[in-house]
Amino acid sequence: MPRLSEEMFRGLWNILGSTEIIQQGNMVSMVMARSAQNWLICGVLAFSLSVAGKAQESKPRAETRHAQETTPAREKCCGDAKQKGKTNGPEVAHSLSPVELFGARTQMILGSGQPAKGEWGILIADANTGQVLFEQNADRYFVPASNMKLFTTALALATLGPDYRFRTTLESLTEATADGKIAGPLYLVGRGDPNLSNRKFPFDLKEEFIGPSEKVIVQLADAIAAKGVKEISGDIVGDDSYFPRDRYPNGWEIDDMVWEYGAAISAIVLDDNTVQLTLTPGDNAGDRVDAVVAPTAPEFTVDNQVITSATGVKPDLTLKRDPGSNVVTVLGTLPAKSNQRKLTLAIQEPALHAAAMLKRLLEDRGIKVSGTARQLSLPPGPPEGEKRIVLAEHISIPLGQSVKLVNKISQNLHTEMLLRTSARQNGVWSTPEDLANFAASFYSIAGIPPGDVVQTDGSGLSRHDLVTPRAVVALLLYAQKQPWFRAYFESLPVAGIDGTLEDRMKNSIAVGRLHAKTGSVEHVRTRSGYADLPSGRRLVFSFLSNNMGSKSHEATDALDALSIAMIEEFDATGPACCLKAQ
Repeated sequence: MPRLSEEMFRGLWNILGSTEIIQQGNMVSMVMARSAQNWLICGVLAFSLSVAGKAQESKPRAETRHAQETTPAREKCCGDAKQKGKTNGPEVAHSLSPVELFGARTQMILGSGQPAKGEWGILIADANTGQVLFEQNADRYFVPASNMKLFTTALALATLGPDYRFRTTLESLTEATADGKIAGPLYLVGRGDPNLSNRKFPFDLKEEFIGPSEKVIVQLADAIAAKGVKEISGDIVGDDSYFPRDRYPNGWEIDDMVWEYGAAISAIVLDDNTVQLTLTPGDNAGDRVDAVVAPTAPEFTVDNQVITSATGVKPDLTLKRDPGSNVVTVLGTLPAKSNQRKLTLAIQEPALHAAAMLKRLLEDRGIKVSGTARQLSLPPGPPEGEKRIVLAEHISIPLGQSVKLVNKISQNLHTEMLLRTSARQNGVWSTPEDLANFAASFYSIAGIPPGDVVQTDGSGLSRHDLVTPRAVVALLLYAQKQPWFRAYFESLPVAGIDGTLEDRMKNSIAVGRLHAKTGSVEHVRTRSGYADLPSGRRLVFSFLSNNMGSKSHEATDALDALSIAMIEEFDATGPACCLKAQ
């Protein structure tokens, strides 16, 4: 397209941006805004066509593949426009298809400002036929961020099924004697249940919690006490040997490991393998700031160097932890009489943490424990020939409900559990490459082009993950034909309704129609899923952006604009725009 018309597109973008404001009014205002928007686009395209001349037809800057519309549809469009007085003069020489309108809006959305500085991959297909409607850089690699969860949750549902339940047990080498004594250790055996916590299920619009965070371990301790156990002569052992020890996948960064979203991977996941650090400032400058860790974690030490500053001074906190250390150092200041600060921090040795908690809860119930808390992390489970007796067990919620939580709130650690539990059905693997090969075999079955997915973790936190937009759309097309698709589809955030899209695209045509997984790590913003148009047609799409230098909202705003444009332009209910011959 000529340079002059590109500049016109960019100038018009500020005008078109007002559409979203107009849409906050009633439906009539939305229709008027939509009409004005299309006619502005048509005007620019008409100008560019006249500049290009009859010798060359204008094309979008982006690499696109346009689906062809039928001649009767174009004739109907132009006929309707004529009846409404929208054209005059000679016969109409060119009509704009939905693809052309979307392409024009895509240029305006991505053609200037921060979005223009990054890389964008786009693919939109018809969900019913699989026909590609629009593509841009669809075969190039992009870091997917949490769009990788689309692959892992599909793999888990296909391998395990929506009704699969995780099992966590308390086991010993001997039965309790008549006087309530257990000889030897008591094992807490994890098998990848991501929800040993106080979360409320099923997930409904938002995340909710009931009772203490250690609720499940409390129930197991109560079950041991109910059996009349009075004494355990051995250690309390957190056994997470169901998975090979691999706390942090390749591509996770050191800073990730401090916080909840980068919690260590283990077959035992107790309250997301986190603790909460609460900092309470004093009443006067110079006072000590109190630091409390909950639940109690003796193996987790806080070096508190935070002091109280003057009232009204801006808070200034820094948190440090060396890799492999259980000591967290907190430095800085909090203003006097200000609110508490709560920091959710990741545990580095989840099995040891769980064992220590279980030991404390047993002792709180009057059960004497002679040994210490320790962990067992060497696969594959008990030594050969060792027989254990199950004393108590916890059965999880169905996998379908767990997947819904994962995708709605984008829970990283839980996704890693799903990947490893799925692979464990084929036995114990030895290396991260074995784990990746297991996943790759499923992607091949799903019809994803070879090499289009490079996976180093399940959640997308790894900066080494790579996918193409074509791979994402192929997965989504495959998923909708599977018996587990309902659980998969219902797990996706819904625009303006819930999950990570709850506050996006409010008062727009996308509300309730866009079901998509979001993704976000530094310099990366992604969104892929399904769009249900007013006409009843469903689209499958993937929008991936990388190398976004800004830390503000520009890339996410661009994703919103692309999402709305897709639904508006590919909906068959509205009239297309026709251009008069020049």
